[in-house]
Amino acid sequence: MKKVLLSLFTTAALALSAAAQTDAPVRLSVGADLAVPTGNFAILSGVGYGGSLKGEFKLAEKFNLTASAGYLSFPYKDVWSDMEEAFDIDLGSMNAVPVKGGAKYFFTNMIYGSAELGAAFTSGATAFIYVPSVGVSIPLKKNALDVDARYESWSSGGTTSFLGIRAAYSFRL
Repeated sequence: MKKVLLSLFTTAALALSAAAQTDAPVRLSVGADLAVPTGNFAILSGVGYGGSLKGEFKLAEKFNLTASAGYLSFPYKDVWSDMEEAFDIDLGSMNAVPVKGGAKYFFTNMIYGSAELGAAFTSGATAFIYVPSVGVSIPLKKNALDVDARYESWSSGGTTSFLGIRAAYSFRL
């Protein structure tokens, strides 16, 4: 839990310091995430879900820096219930706090591509993250509905990957 709080605090501090240095418009989005496991991870886990906060810092007309933190939970599949009974354990789910930084480039006024790097903190390990994504930002007066699709990969002695969708409400600070 200490790592989670430290990660969230560090992300917030970096976001505020970056905004102070650039005097650029700043946006914050609050979103819901769905994650469909791929590869070997799909054998172990069902569809993951969670939420995230993302800060965006405009550097140029079409180019933003991003910083994000969230929480994802991946329930283990029922195929493991026999093992749980045999060893009298409860696997429950794998929970993680991903913390990422990256860049977002707008190809049009609404459509963008982005790339992020970071770390995912779980109860058992810390993993390196890389994330390419594409999305659309739909204007709602001064705010926006932001939807993106991404491939996210976590590496820590093996690879955990998934296809993710994030729907978020984005507003100016």
